Amino acid sequence: MPSKSKPKIDAEEIAERGSRGEDVSSFFTGKFTAVRPIRRVNVDLTEGMLTELDARAARLNVSRQAVIKTLLRQALDQNAPASQGRKRKAS
Repeated sequence: MPSKSKPKIDAEEIAERGSRGEDVSSFFTGKFTAVRPIRRVNVDLTEGMLTELDARAARLNVSRQAVIKTLLRQALDQNAPASQGRKRKAS
């Protein structure tokens, strides 16, 4: 006897069910793979740089790591040769 497949539900319906407090864990496989694997690195910074980073992070209400990533991305984009420029989505 063929098994009946579950009707497909879109993300909006799953979100609504979750908002109502229903258990939606069965909709997730747990097999998520990151699009961009993260590689952790250590960077030595001067005390003055840390102070500046922390001040900017506090002003923007974001983490120090977010500030570092944003500034680094801007610097890499600014200094990249035109032929190797990274394609960015319009915001």
